[in-house]
Amino acid sequence: MPCPSPQRKGGDGRLTTAIDPHDQGPQDACGVFGVWAPGEDVAKLTYFGLYALQHRGQESAGIAVSNGRQILVYKDMGLVSQVFDESTLESLKGHLAVGHARYSTTGASTWHNAQPTFHPTATGSIALAHNGNLINTADLAQMVIDDEADGHLDLQMRMPPTSTNDTSVVTQLLAHHPGQTVEERARDLLPQIRGAFSFIWMDEHTLYAARDPQGIRPLVLGRLERGWVVASETAALDIVGASFIREVEPGELIAVDEEGLRTQRFAEAAPKHCLFEFVYLARPDTVITDQRVHSVRVEIGRRLAKAFPADADLVIPVPESGTPSAIGYAEASGIPYGMGLVKNSYVGRTFIQPSQTIRQLGIRLKLNPLRDVIEGKRLVVVDDSIVRGNTQRSLVRMLREAGAAEVHVRISSPPVKWPCFYGIDFATRAELIANGLTNDEICRSIDADSLGYIDLDDLIEATSVPKPDLCRACFDGIYPIELPEADRLGKHLLETPVHATALPVLNNP
Repeated sequence: MPCPSPQRKGGDGRLTTAIDPHDQGPQDACGVFGVWAPGEDVAKLTYFGLYALQHRGQESAGIAVSNGRQILVYKDMGLVSQVFDESTLESLKGHLAVGHARYSTTGASTWHNAQPTFHPTATGSIALAHNGNLINTADLAQMVIDDEADGHLDLQMRMPPTSTNDTSVVTQLLAHHPGQTVEERARDLLPQIRGAFSFIWMDEHTLYAARDPQGIRPLVLGRLERGWVVASETAALDIVGASFIREVEPGELIAVDEEGLRTQRFAEAAPKHCLFEFVYLARPDTVITDQRVHSVRVEIGRRLAKAFPADADLVIPVPESGTPSAIGYAEASGIPYGMGLVKNSYVGRTFIQPSQTIRQLGIRLKLNPLRDVIEGKRLVVVDDSIVRGNTQRSLVRMLREAGAAEVHVRISSPPVKWPCFYGIDFATRAELIANGLTNDEICRSIDADSLGYIDLDDLIEATSVPKPDLCRACFDGIYPIELPEADRLGKHLLETPVHATALPVLNNP
């Protein structure tokens, strides 16, 4: 849709996700990986599996390994390649492993909240990794308190006092199973957990995996020559040479040990796959619901071109997530496709505060324009989403400074108007630009010549997944799992003074 151009303004000094934690786009869900493979180097398999899932979480990484007698856990803040080296992996020997790459959705980004979480049991120990976000964490934490009050929970069985995430609470409840096996305890506990969860956990002998009844976050099962793998995405199976068997079903509990693989249901399936996985979260080479994500994104681009044509000279993506849709847009529109932006692949997370000079450069740390490609051209720029609008504003300004004659922005998702409570850390609703402005106003705000978002129904049709089987809450505000009161939700729920008082098991020494 064309929109009138505002007066040109100078740089506002805003930063992008790469260098400013206060100007973030949608933050990925976590990545989980588990392997049962006697005779294999399970620590290295897990390392490479997490490497393939690094896009899902860049705050911390961890691996737990069992040798049949004990579980060793190694985790730290940073990227997978920063946390682990050859000597560390060599020290993690065993036949069974669980790994995690974290972006925090409940609980601060601290070492104590890194995963896998570890907990002793009456007969050994367990280590657990979680992708997703729970919405009844406060109720689950109360269950821990009740267990202690009833004398069912030994004081030595508490989580570390500084752990403040939903995964820690589940680990503590799962580990406490007097008179039950871990599997029996899971069968009783899982139906009481509400929200999005793809759990992978282990004791000394067995690998377990479970997916919430809605199947909001992905989880897949793979086969090795001498074992089994469970992971967030099929791309992680590919990197370790595992063949894809199937998705873990919503409401399914899987166990793998020396007796083989067994499966059971703890709840009836009510599929609500996350629609945003197709748009942004998943790797393009991953398969979700029998659809290659890359192919879905190309089809989204084709539909964008039909709904929002532009009189332009070149289609360019915002790499990397905008690339497939830009290919589809160019294909359907007949406008040539080109690379007008070069991405620095090594930005990642940085702990170095940028100087004021670097601040003013803003997005250039992550993306740099190819002036000789852009200059004098009318551009169609394809991106995956607009959250606050700061990144797109900086991007449009940078392209104009590089000589672009026109900048037409096309977005491969509908306007994001609602927060996610199931494992994606969007901005608050008040910060979401589409919540307070019309499309024309957003277009003027980012200084584009025109702006077009994919229609929600077009996006759904591109996935080939029936509309009732998708969670679309961030786009239409319809949440598939009823939410509790606002004061019982939030990333820092277990860190607030009221909950610090109410939850002594988790917060007092």
